[in-house]
Amino acid sequence: MTSVIGVRFRTAGKIYYFGPKDIEFKRSDHVIVETARGVEFGTVVLPNMDVEDEKITQPLKNVIRKATPEDIDREKRNREKEKEAYKICQEKILKHGLEMKLINAEYTFDNNKVLFYFTADGRVDFRELVKDLAGVFRTRIELRQVGVRDETKILGGMGICGRPLCCHIYLSDFAPVSIKMAKEQSLSLNPTKISGICGRLMCCLKNESDVYEELTRNLPRVGEQVTTSDGLKGEVRDVNVLKQTVRVIVEVDDEKEMKEYPVDELKFKTRKRDWEDNEEGSPKGGRKDKKKKKDFKGNRNREESAEEKELEELERLEKKDGKSKLDDD
Repeated sequence: MTSVIGVRFRTAGKIYYFGPKDIEFKRSDHVIVETARGVEFGTVVLPNMDVEDEKITQPLKNVIRKATPEDIDREKRNREKEKEAYKICQEKILKHGLEMKLINAEYTFDNNKVLFYFTADGRVDFRELVKDLAGVFRTRIELRQVGVRDETKILGGMGICGRPLCCHIYLSDFAPVSIKMAKEQSLSLNPTKISGICGRLMCCLKNESDVYEELTRNLPRVGEQVTTSDGLKGEVRDVNVLKQTVRVIVEVDDEKEMKEYPVDELKFKTRKRDWEDNEEGSPKGGRKDKKKKKDFKGNRNREESAEEKELEELERLEKKDGKSKLDDD
């Protein structure tokens, strides 16, 4: 076990471990530490604690010191300088006619480097821009291209739920999100309703996906034939995942009637969630299963609507974005 503290350098940023050097820290204390970018000003989010050695990236660096009032004043001045740096960089981008959108400017604590974050549709040749900026700031310049999710994380905003964006408030990492999560939660598959302001699938789809997936596993599919506890046979019309109830169309006295049953009172074939999840099969039936799987996929592709294709494009962009470009590791 090793004694460490957890430090963040931006709101909802990644937490990095540093050795406390026999200093007792409290949450929200400010510290001066050495990072890959140079000397930085950070905030303690995890006070002194012991963690297992394998969870620490070696070599573990110690804090330089607890931030003094002078350090805090210097950090405030840096934040003011960043506003001016942003304006200057924006002017230089327009001067060079580059197709890039400037997002943010950031000074390291020791002013040894200025970082400019931007988004662009493709690769941008900004070599002349860097030379121009270096002549103005007289320090090291780094331009870092980030994705639209990183852009939203930096700028912040309000989600369609009326609350501040999760990525800007508390999400330190972007969890993989898929269309399957929206389907499991019986959400509208309209891309405009399940996409965030960044244009990607909403991060909050991940929050309850595990619970919904487990609950849905116990329910029959819509359209499936089931047998009820009172001996009737019918077709599933609707399911309520949270209540674990099923609405079934049954035939009573030569008339069709819709009734609601708890799932425990129904008999139906245990099913897999999808052909993709079915990894079973005997050696004899292996070829037959592959053919069924292929036919299933073919039918599904033929039934796709324009909306579903748009959703697939969203999912492809999710995978393309990869990990956040805001961190240095």
